[in-house]
Amino acid sequence: MKRVRKAVLPVAGLGTRIQPAAKTTPKEMLNVFDRPLIVRVIAEARGAGIEHFVFVTGRGKSAIEDYFDHHVELEALLEAKGKAELLAEVRAELPQPGEMSFVRQMAPLGLGHAVWCARDLIGDEPFAVMLPDMIMDAQPPALAQAIAAHDAVGGNIVVIEPVPPGEAHRYGIVELGGAAAGFGGRLRRLTGMVEKPPPGTEPSNMFISGRYILQPEIFERLAAQEAGAGGEIQLTDAMIGLLERQPFHALNYDGVTYDCGDPIGLLRANVAFALKHPDLGGAARVVLQALL
Repeated sequence: MKRVRKAVLPVAGLGTRIQPAAKTTPKEMLNVFDRPLIVRVIAEARGAGIEHFVFVTGRGKSAIEDYFDHHVELEALLEAKGKAELLAEVRAELPQPGEMSFVRQMAPLGLGHAVWCARDLIGDEPFAVMLPDMIMDAQPPALAQAIAAHDAVGGNIVVIEPVPPGEAHRYGIVELGGAAAGFGGRLRRLTGMVEKPPPGTEPSNMFISGRYILQPEIFERLAAQEAGAGGEIQLTDAMIGLLERQPFHALNYDGVTYDCGDPIGLLRANVAFALKHPDLGGAARVVLQALL
């Protein structure tokens, strides 16, 4: 069984739920306290052993690529001012040569289409998909938990968690079978999926929350996949087709998810990461208490 080394990050979306905050700044570059959202997702992936990141970008997203490059003027200024610690912090987020690739999604045709755009860079090996507007605060990292499940049972893995009451129609909802050994009941056979089901028709209260481990055969399914919910090529629909040929498991991961594509979710993430900051957490708590 091949090791999971690569991750696809679909970042071409316009972030309609959080506009106008993302009108000129990619939503993935919005700050979560002291770091852009995308930096926290990359840190999770690196903590899971990912070696190659494939960004599926679109028009207006060049700031993401620029962020992961040298800022010559800033680095020179920090060096001249003797700010060695800050300079090291800025450079620590830079990728190794060849660690990141960028491919363009020319039209907003859905998550499934975005993943399909990465097919030539992924090749014939299992890979991760990480939705970058979902921050998952967990130890070990959420993706590392998913990779451990893949190492144990193979096939395809989706990370799930309970859907907020009344919001099942906004997500991909799973149908679950029996539990796999060794994960405390958190890893279960996945027997079905439905994308954005009408209220009252959902097969469970568990939704796919933004992390996947997929086999490369998904690309064949995506190439032939017709448009589904919202008139887009849905990744969930392609996975349903692959479910007939390959095993799928769902992991109810141990951690907390912040949906940063939503204004309140982004606020929750900012507060949570401010409070747990090793240097600024105390000051952040004082400010929040004063505001309340």
